[in-house]
Amino acid sequence: QVQLQESGPGLVKPSQTLSLTCTVSGGSITTNYYYWSWIRQPPGKGLEWIGYIAYSGSTYYSPSLKSRTSISRDTSKNQFTLQLSSVTPEETAVYYCAREVGAIDYWGQGTQVTVSS
Repeated sequence: QVQLQESGPGLVKPSQTLSLTCTVSGGSITTNYYYWSWIRQPPGKGLEWIGYIAYSGSTYYSPSLKSRTSISRDTSKNQFTLQLSSVTPEETAVYYCAREVGAIDYWGQGTQVTVSS
């Protein structure tokens, strides 16, 4: 059974960088052909896909967020990390990590991040 757990600060100031880590257990992030994603949901709105890091280490980001997004990994810890720079209060949301193989088959429980001074 694969489990994903998000961790990171729950409060980030505007213009700063949001940084979250997803720790994966029950499966390796380097296993073919899985993609490890970040997704968010602002209050009262739908899900927004942010980007992924693939089993190979390649990355792909939402075009609307690409200039401010970086996803990296630490294979020794079986973790992958989201960094989103220059955040605004409108980016307050529950942030999820997930595993994709065609479709998402495993989700983390989500972590609330509030952007506020």
